[in-house]
Amino acid sequence: MNRMREENVSVINILGREYSIKTAEGKAEALSESALMLKKLLAETKQASPTLVGEKLLVLAALKLCAQQIELQAQHQAQIEALEAQINERVAGLNSLIREA
Repeated sequence: MNRMREENVSVINILGREYSIKTAEGKAEALSESALMLKKLLAETKQASPTLVGEKLLVLAALKLCAQQIELQAQHQAQIEALEAQINERVAGLNSLIREA
C-alpha cells in the first residue's frame, strides 16, 4: 500500500524575502531552527563584512556553514577512530585472557 506523507508548508523570512517550504510532518521545528541559525550566521557575517549584500552574503554564510560541517565531520571521524582503537584493544585483551584460560 502506497501511503502519501502529509506535508506542511512553513514560511521563513531570510534577508527580507519570504520562502514557502514544504516540510514533512514533524520537521517544521527543525526548519525553523535552521532558519534561525542561518539568520544568526548572516548577521555575524554581515557584521564582519559590512559591504556584503544579497547573494554574496548568502554565499559566504553558506561557505562558513559548510566549513563548520566539514570540521564537525572530521571531529566525528576522529572520535569514531579513537573508539574503534579502544574496542580493538579491549578485544585483544579479552582474546589474550581467553587463550590463557
